[in-house]
Amino acid sequence: MTAFSLNPEQIAWCAELRTLGDERLRPLAEKGEPGRVNRPLVEALGELGLLDRLFAGEGPGDRAGGATSGALGLCLLRESLAYACTEAETALALQGLGAHPVAAYGSARQREQWLAPARAGHSVAAFALSEPGAGSDAAALALRAAPDGPSAWRLTGEKCWISNAPEADFYTVFARTTPGAGARGVTAFLVPADRAGLTGTPLDMLSPHPIGALAFDGVTVTGEDVLGEPDRGFRVAMTTLNRFRPSVGAFAVGMAAAALDATLAHTAQRDAFGGKLKDLQAVAHQVAEMATRTEAARLMVHAAAAAYDRGEPDIAQRAAMAKLLATEAAQYVVDAAVQLHGACALQRGHLLEHLYREVRAPRIYEGASEVQRSIIAKELYSGPSG
Repeated sequence: MTAFSLNPEQIAWCAELRTLGDERLRPLAEKGEPGRVNRPLVEALGELGLLDRLFAGEGPGDRAGGATSGALGLCLLRESLAYACTEAETALALQGLGAHPVAAYGSARQREQWLAPARAGHSVAAFALSEPGAGSDAAALALRAAPDGPSAWRLTGEKCWISNAPEADFYTVFARTTPGAGARGVTAFLVPADRAGLTGTPLDMLSPHPIGALAFDGVTVTGEDVLGEPDRGFRVAMTTLNRFRPSVGAFAVGMAAAALDATLAHTAQRDAFGGKLKDLQAVAHQVAEMATRTEAARLMVHAAAAAYDRGEPDIAQRAAMAKLLATEAAQYVVDAAVQLHGACALQRGHLLEHLYREVRAPRIYEGASEVQRSIIAKELYSGPSG
């Protein structure tokens, strides 16, 4: 059920994606090692043409169109994959986040050398924005790009909480080229992983996808490595985040829907107090609340994505609202599902044990819930009546 009135093509595509996720991608995900890049899974996403969909219409030669394209198509893709295989969804999203700046701002050479293999699943991309002292406050970046000649810099500093690090093949790195200029003094660079002076270490996180830290010890970059324009890198970062924030909400909706369906099945067949769990009013009302929050989140995500596709001016506010509502709702739904399942949901390998670990991180990454509230408030007060 969806009140967004998806057309038959979109509904059929979502069903196809769930089947692909369950039958083609989940077996590959189960063979992967937690905390490591699953390259066979990334390659399968490329072979199935799913990575291509991340970049349609983002650069020269790319054509967007059709009921399953654009930001809404991305949300349907992420929601459907998340329902069936969160590992596949995460691998797809991380590839998109890391390579989108190349698709949108890269030169012809950068796109040919790095984007083409990323779209095919043959190379792994990463988005390197966060730092030990600058996570949510992206304008406070400290990674220094010191001038080294007329059109070259040396990168010195650290990045932290970087998905796909340290195993990615290339990184979109945001560094400070003009000290004291805040968001106006940041430049985006495409940095190959084998560049001299770049090292990384994996971090052991609650969520099973790969995350690491990067150290830059005088890493040389030149004008050919710049994405967009010098000192305009904050725009590159925000454009990418605004593109993907609603779809983070779609990831959350997919997890919530999976938890809801598991709960409906469990409470309908579980014997308790002379009947089924669903016959208890407290349980039925809880499930109704779970369903309502899931559907409300889905509608806001779809609305934000559709607004992005139409080029409406309030994208930042809509994207923030969608991510905030959906990730908070998913946390509630998954937690309630665990409670209604009881001890069995806490067993390693149970769907809900997996979702319980996965659902926590989206409330933090790509802007924590508190940051989304600040964005929303800023947009509200800057409006006509603000």
